[in-house]
Amino acid sequence: MSSPRLLADRKREVPSDFDIVAGTYDTLVQRNPGYVEHLQLSASRLGLPDGGRGLRLLDLCCGTGLSTAALAATYPHAQIVGLDASGGMLEVAGRKVGLIRDSVQFVLGDAMDPVATLATAMNVAKQDVHFDAILMAYGIRNMSDADACLDRLLPLLAPGAPICFHEYSVADSPRAKGTWTAVAWGIIIPAGLITSRHTRIYRYLWRSVMSFDGVKAFEARLRRHGFTDVRTLPVAGAVKFDFWQDGILHSFLARRAATT
Repeated sequence: MSSPRLLADRKREVPSDFDIVAGTYDTLVQRNPGYVEHLQLSASRLGLPDGGRGLRLLDLCCGTGLSTAALAATYPHAQIVGLDASGGMLEVAGRKVGLIRDSVQFVLGDAMDPVATLATAMNVAKQDVHFDAILMAYGIRNMSDADACLDRLLPLLAPGAPICFHEYSVADSPRAKGTWTAVAWGIIIPAGLITSRHTRIYRYLWRSVMSFDGVKAFEARLRRHGFTDVRTLPVAGAVKFDFWQDGILHSFLARRAATT
């Protein structure tokens, strides 16, 4: 396993690695039982009213737009911005038939420091960049500095607004670690070789999950950075054959405190 410093350096190369596999990424992940349904479940757990009417949502680390599609399906009346640091992944997202509409916008930018990019894309001042909810799927563990990222995310939320981190976490369970390792090395990495002739990003993804916080540790991290109403819900069980993700995939839910 890489040292924390080496892993942080490796995380900075992730967007360029995703550029390489962008064209085949959906082919691989959509063979994961429940992948799309799980994203929709986490999106629904944001609990927004009236299909998101009048609300502005941020899909952070949106990749090829599968998570954006989940938000759009769950909240069809919301305005949605999808941000990702991989131009290759965003190119795939932009080609999705039926996903792009006037209320969906994709932006190339760094989730570690998104405010300036979002302000330009939205044509507003930096202090006016606020969202009524944020979904970050499979993203926070890939940040080079998760604490700095969380510090910058909290002000992006409107007061009282929810955020969901749809994420793998295995640190608390030897069984979960073993299952994730078996799936990563037995299925995901070989499938990455078959679909894209590259395994570097998929080997990194195994390592990033193994190195990420346990559930309680991530909940504590969120509270340290000012998030409130922190709780975690399981994701597996949404569809048939997704049982391997039991205790591995979670919806980490929190809010920015409402002003008084």
